[in-house]
Amino acid sequence: MAIGGSTNTVLHLLAIAHEAEVKLDINLFDEISKGTPKLCPISPGGTYYMQDLYRAGGISAVMIELTRLHAIDLSCPTVTGKTIGDNIAGAVVKDPEVIRPIENPCYPEGGIAVLWGNLAPASAVVKQGAVARKMLRHSGPARVFEWEEDAVEAVLKGRIVKGDVIVIRYEGPKGGPGMREMLMTTAAIVGTGLGTDVALVTDGRFSGATSGACIGHVSPEAAEGGPIAIVQDGDIIDIDIPNRRLSIRLDDAEIERRMRSLTLPPSKVKRGYLARYAKNVTSASRGAVLE
Repeated sequence: MAIGGSTNTVLHLLAIAHEAEVKLDINLFDEISKGTPKLCPISPGGTYYMQDLYRAGGISAVMIELTRLHAIDLSCPTVTGKTIGDNIAGAVVKDPEVIRPIENPCYPEGGIAVLWGNLAPASAVVKQGAVARKMLRHSGPARVFEWEEDAVEAVLKGRIVKGDVIVIRYEGPKGGPGMREMLMTTAAIVGTGLGTDVALVTDGRFSGATSGACIGHVSPEAAEGGPIAIVQDGDIIDIDIPNRRLSIRLDDAEIERRMRSLTLPPSKVKRGYLARYAKNVTSASRGAVLE
């Protein structure tokens, strides 16, 4: 949260916890984020890079700064045979512009936020630390695509305009299948100069290189019959990251009517291990694990 890393943090840690039989709820990520300021303006959510973080003292120095918030349990054992406190003893912040003091953070909360609403009843995830301040709250018409390539083409051909909310669905764990990264779309948005004027909502995921109002992991995904499957072109999508909301501007009756008439497309993969995965995978809100 302090360095503003990838939204994949949520997906991967949920999966690791499941395999380790450790109870981990997605709400915990947001709880930690609200109590942990973003200290490092690392690209793409800032002007510095990983080599700058290393030069400024590295992760140990970030952790030392966080001890001032009592955010680090220094007594935890580690694979070195020593405690965390032992491992980071002596670390110092060598550049306060790269590793900000807790009194002067880049952003008062952590880099990642978990959103909820009638478009994401089981949650969605955004790298809020890399969102332009004017896009933290945004409402705009949906431009709906069934897979990433169509969205990329629309962006590159100028069919997406300022204020739009691109919706890419059937790219989640089950629908992809495999939940690939929507990196081509985010690159196209930034490359065409729309990075601070267009939002992106998807049941797919993003890479650490993503910036902007890009909301992923929408759950339940479209292939599970989640509300993202009933979004139509022109529907107004409301995004309120500070208040953790992601909603479609439809009343309950209209949502229910559309859900009743929804027909899900067949799986893109019919045979092999990927077909088995699509059949058995759980929601991104649970780490997209197999059960």
